[in-house]
Amino acid sequence: MRLRVLGLLVGLLGLVSALSAQGNKLLVVLEEEADKSRYSQFWSSLSDRGFQLTYRSPKDTGLSLFQHGVPAYSHLLLLPTKAKGLGPALTPNLIVDFVNAGSNVLLTLSSEVGIPSAISSLLLELDITLPADRNSLVVDHFNYDTKTAAEDHDILLLPSPKQANNAIKDYFSVDSLVAFPHAVGQVLGNASPLLSSILKAPSTAYTYNPKDDSGDSLEDVFASGNQITLVSAFQARNSARFTVVGSAEALEDKWFDAAVQVPGAGKKSEKTGNKAFAEKVSAWTFKEAGVLKVESVSHYLNEGPQSTLTNSSSALGQANVDLNPTIYRIKNSVHYAIALSEWSGTHWTPFTPAAADSVQLEFSMLSPFHRLNLIPSSQTPTATIFTSTFTLPDQHGIFNFFVEYRRPFLTNVEEKRTVTVRHFAHDEWPRSFVISGAWPWIGGIWVTVAGWVAFVVVWLYSKPAQPKGDLKAQGFRR
Repeated sequence: MRLRVLGLLVGLLGLVSALSAQGNKLLVVLEEEADKSRYSQFWSSLSDRGFQLTYRSPKDTGLSLFQHGVPAYSHLLLLPTKAKGLGPALTPNLIVDFVNAGSNVLLTLSSEVGIPSAISSLLLELDITLPADRNSLVVDHFNYDTKTAAEDHDILLLPSPKQANNAIKDYFSVDSLVAFPHAVGQVLGNASPLLSSILKAPSTAYTYNPKDDSGDSLEDVFASGNQITLVSAFQARNSARFTVVGSAEALEDKWFDAAVQVPGAGKKSEKTGNKAFAEKVSAWTFKEAGVLKVESVSHYLNEGPQSTLTNSSSALGQANVDLNPTIYRIKNSVHYAIALSEWSGTHWTPFTPAAADSVQLEFSMLSPFHRLNLIPSSQTPTATIFTSTFTLPDQHGIFNFFVEYRRPFLTNVEEKRTVTVRHFAHDEWPRSFVISGAWPWIGGIWVTVAGWVAFVVVWLYSKPAQPKGDLKAQGFRR
């Protein structure tokens, strides 16, 4: 009976496990307990996806991101606070250490409560710049909600974010407009390859400080148009994720299914897509989407009996195949295969790159001797096998099979296998008589040998006879 109860408990734990590929412990930091009710649908969505939510105030003295030197939570969600700082447990340095330890952060902003200086300092560490005015917001006189912002134009209505580059996978598109009330604009640094923009402002938007009566903010705007990012994504080199949502109000219940209407004659009211957008942004941040895994890496000599193998999955079933040898010879034909999986939210599935993208293999010493596009040759229930067959360079030394796949919104893949490439052994060079180009030289050698032998024979047997008078003189002297 106890075993049955134990089995039932294990089954229930499996059902409620988080859909995240990393973990299910989520720390929610909010200043007031009353603010929790404004996001009830968002909390329900996270709970339904298996996350264990812990609510804490930044003023809580028992709050700590780490326990025994390791992160106490897998994920962190920060809601806007009116204070200038987040307390001693949430300093910029500690949050950066939290990300460096592999945990993920979802940060929300709001121009209604102002931006704490600690948040500005934290985002500068990520090369994200916020306006100097704590209450600066983004307005747009052409893309706003006519029902709730007919005068202020500070509730933006934005189309679904779509990737213009077909080499990047799309994880954030929705079917409806996204409402962004009281949004804080961000400007991303151009130098960092770790930053990406999820949602940008329209070309007619600009930043504005409503508390500036002098009008200086209109003369010298912080940013305008597509310079403004409303939702930005930062993925560290360890694949930890940090997302900045410029409008915390966009996650509130009132905007999840609100009826909005863009300005213009003939425009009709429609429901927002905030709920679906919030789910997709949080799913990406908390590693429910865009997570890659390497299932296997293999390489083998593609010569002789092994040249008939089509991929490494069949090679693995062959007991007499030398998989992953540590040494090859120059000019060998080599087959390489790597199996990649992508987390779907519930299980691992075969990974499919974007339409204009490809996984590449480098065969390198100090620099690549080969850079090849890997071809998806086959699939297993959980992975796609990318393969390539190529000839090793005519250079001996220590080489690496190196796959480095770094793309926006996908976790980093870095796989390296080191092998030795030797030169030909003395008994592996082809015989000279097999090389047709050597035949004139071989013929010349044998002609020289034959001529020398003929000369020696002629010289030995064609000595002139000595005259008789000379013979008599020789005999007289004796």
